Amino acid sequence: MIKVGILGAAGYTGGELIRLLLNHPQAEIVFAHSESNAGNRVSDVHEGLLGDTDLRFSDQMDFEAVDVVFLCFGHGKSRTFLSEHTIPQHVKIIDLAQDFRVEHEFAGKNGQEYDFAYGLPEVNRSWIMQHQYVANPGCFATCIQLGLLPAAKMGLLTHDVSINAITGSTGAGQKPSATTHYSWRADNMSIYKPFQHQHLAEIRRTLKMVQGRLDCDLDFIPYRGSFARGIFATAVIKTNVSEEKIVDGYKAYYANEPFTHYSDNPIDLKQVVNTNKCVLHCEKYGQKLLVTSCIDNLLKGAVGQAVQNMNILFDLDETTGLKLKASAF
Repeated sequence: MIKVGILGAAGYTGGELIRLLLNHPQAEIVFAHSESNAGNRVSDVHEGLLGDTDLRFSDQMDFEAVDVVFLCFGHGKSRTFLSEHTIPQHVKIIDLAQDFRVEHEFAGKNGQEYDFAYGLPEVNRSWIMQHQYVANPGCFATCIQLGLLPAAKMGLLTHDVSINAITGSTGAGQKPSATTHYSWRADNMSIYKPFQHQHLAEIRRTLKMVQGRLDCDLDFIPYRGSFARGIFATAVIKTNVSEEKIVDGYKAYYANEPFTHYSDNPIDLKQVVNTNKCVLHCEKYGQKLLVTSCIDNLLKGAVGQAVQNMNILFDLDETTGLKLKASAF
């Protein structure tokens, strides 16, 4: 059994991670850390787990008793934590924040060296297998990269790409804010961080690696949606390549991927909610290629992909504990 420790276990990602690992046949949760909830039942905070576990939050972190630690902190806190705490070198780390996605090398407490692999299995599987530490990709970044990777492989990203993506309210985290209150979010829509979202850096780096160069702009407009979970993204690429050749390229690129699937039909968000899947579709309109991709932001965009990376690190079938059905109705 893989012994697991979870830090930042009281948030949305912590709760979803606990839910997945309770049903993972090769994992055992040793501690779920939360200083503010120490001693409380996990199911009192993550109420959907009522009847599934008697686990309690702990303010103790017994790193010697675990094989892997998941960092479910807010952005910026993982670097601070590793600067203040020592995690034994035999313990693997999967960070769900953005701290090591671009700058992957880091010197922690007492100069302990960390080198994080970028954890997008569809392009970095062999790199993940060779590393001890993994930086889980961002949710928008995962959805957009999976939509564009085959296009980059075919060398199609030569003109500016227009990207629009809408995310559910859980993408903003569990801590309430002005734009996450139900009365504001319901029946509403807004944009934020246009052209400068923090996930663009990791997206550009991966696409450049796959295509060899990336001279075009990625004009990304993120939207807040009036729903709880999921990301639905569209990208428009200018190209003279035929739709048939492009579709063949997309299908070939993901032919052996367990979670990323090309659909011959137009897709919708409910196909992926509550799964670790990414579903894709392409259509050509003259010289413009429309690529649609969607994921569950909390699963393939966060903890589902983190568990997939754990499976890779421990040489398990990637689908272990992740055979989930979409909540389509």
